[in-house]
Amino acid sequence: MRLAFWKKKEADDKPKKKKPVWREWLDAAVFAIVAATIIRTFFVEAYTIPSGSMEGSLLINDYLFVSKVAYGPRVPMTPLAVPLVHNTLPVTGGESYTKAVQWDYSRWWGFGNVERNDVVVFNFPHGDTVLEDDREADYYARVRDSGREYILAHHEIRVRPLDKKDNYIKRCVGVPGDVISIRDGKVWIGDKPSENYVHMKTSYFVMFPANFSISEEFLDEMGINDNLRAGDIRQTQNPYLFVINLQPEQLEKLKAVQGVRIEPVLSPAGQAEAEVFPFDTVHYKWNRDNFGPLTIPGKGTTVTITPENIALYRRLIGIYEGNKLEERNGQVFINGALATTYTFKMDYYWMMGDNRHNSLDSRYWGFVPEDHVVGKASFVWLSYGKGGLFGGMRWNRLFRGIHALEE
Repeated sequence: MRLAFWKKKEADDKPKKKKPVWREWLDAAVFAIVAATIIRTFFVEAYTIPSGSMEGSLLINDYLFVSKVAYGPRVPMTPLAVPLVHNTLPVTGGESYTKAVQWDYSRWWGFGNVERNDVVVFNFPHGDTVLEDDREADYYARVRDSGREYILAHHEIRVRPLDKKDNYIKRCVGVPGDVISIRDGKVWIGDKPSENYVHMKTSYFVMFPANFSISEEFLDEMGINDNLRAGDIRQTQNPYLFVINLQPEQLEKLKAVQGVRIEPVLSPAGQAEAEVFPFDTVHYKWNRDNFGPLTIPGKGTTVTITPENIALYRRLIGIYEGNKLEERNGQVFINGALATTYTFKMDYYWMMGDNRHNSLDSRYWGFVPEDHVVGKASFVWLSYGKGGLFGGMRWNRLFRGIHALEE
């Protein structure tokens, strides 16, 4: 006798009901969103250059890909979020995430670490608090200028989690252990000058002869970008005196123009600027062109803590590394205990823009912690200038690596 362990059901002979068209489209859309989110989170993400801080190495409206695997993809710390957007909804302008679930920082294995001269995308360190009516402003700079009470009374603020801070892109000029200084606008690492790139810019006073025609054609010939977002040229009260950001090649072209006089714009050594890190003009007479020396801390580095140098480390210890920091009667207390030293838990980096006088960078907000690092700029896939997407395409920049564009 044969035993039937399995008997075909009559329903199996009937053809399966076909999904409606709307269901097929929905399934395809969900799959595409999930796949794109995984790729964007763990492998590669598109980024657009919004300002002139990296000119002329990277230009406004350069569209590039950022590698997440270069330094290891960071696991999302705010996982409940609208996919494929960063921190703001595109239409309503509201938050694209909820802080109901927050995870600790962790990073998967990558191909390497942040190295000196890498072009890095990271979360803006001061971006944990933003003004609702001016989200591009540095909240902490506004507080230093006007006082916290005034800012809170006149502005609505929004507090963002770490991975939802705005993304910035700069060049890493200092890694843990480096002693960085700036002398007359030039960056030094220890006793050696930092590498310069042919497209780096700095600003000069340029005096033109009387009745000289500074036309759009002349600026194009000199290669000077008059885009207001780039901020490469501005006129002073003198109608013939301009401040112009120039690359070395542009500088040589202008020098060849008969009657033009050129001098570098530099803040003199010893002249403290209140807006420059560490915002302590009593103990640090630093400015954007003459700065340091400053040692960049790394994981396991122990430093001496004093009331005189606490300005360098206050935000690192209290905010980035999550300690309770108090300063009382000329002494520093960490987590309730008197502290004369501190050992760092993370690596830190020093980031600067290639457009040295038109860049909001580490000179104005200090160190970038390792948990803020998003990825490494890889290559430009689209770029356009004057004339828009179709009339101003920069064909010579398409599908070129970042290092190739630096040459």
